[in-house]
Amino acid sequence: MTRRRWIADEVSGNTAALIGEHAEHLAVVLRAQPGQRFDVAVAGVLRAARVVSVSPNRVEFELGQELRAPSLVKLTLLLAVYKFDRMEWAIEKCVELGVARVVPVLARRTDAHLARAAEARVDRWRRLALQASEQARRTVPAAVEAPEKLKQAVLRTAATRILLAETEEQKSLKEALQTHTSQTRCLPHSIAQNAIEWGTHDADDELLLAVGPEGGWTEDELTLFSEAGWISASLGPTILRAETAAIAATAIAFSELA
Repeated sequence: MTRRRWIADEVSGNTAALIGEHAEHLAVVLRAQPGQRFDVAVAGVLRAARVVSVSPNRVEFELGQELRAPSLVKLTLLLAVYKFDRMEWAIEKCVELGVARVVPVLARRTDAHLARAAEARVDRWRRLALQASEQARRTVPAAVEAPEKLKQAVLRTAATRILLAETEEQKSLKEALQTHTSQTRCLPHSIAQNAIEWGTHDADDELLLAVGPEGGWTEDELTLFSEAGWISASLGPTILRAETAAIAATAIAFSELA
């Protein structure tokens, strides 16, 4: 039977712990008992673990042998801020699929009240990302950064930067991802082998994927991406909701690059 996986909040030597609300779910909802065995991820390394103490706000584990874990493409999702309920759905599902980092972006078509409230929402998004990471049995929780203005976000660097745009009629996302595949194949063998064996990635292996808000990117934003050297790509002729586009694009990226 597959053991449930947790991502530790604290670690000291061969002891790890979940704390606060994170621990409450295991202690109160799942009724963990000393002696139960789980897999626990500590600083990106997966370890076999045994529960040694349980309280409503703290569960401690004794760490055992190191376990192997699969690697994932290092994908950062630049997600324009839109209605929070739909955005949270996108964050949760994209993290389950494997997104390593989510950067909320304040776009021109982001409603002003959502832009003002976004900063206060980050802690909730991070909790959702942690829960989704554990659900997907990942060894490192997906990061959710503080909201950024678009002019700052477009300057981020990576091996490949792809902008999803409804106006793009020539290049599909699948075709754009071939650029990333060809570039990462040129990485030094030591870096590529490290990614395969241990699930880590060099910064040169990162993929950035930008998904716009409800109503899409404006013309001046498309120009901003173009001038910064981003590749435009399409998800096809249909018009998708923002959250659907984010989830579909993430699934396609991992399917093509796995």
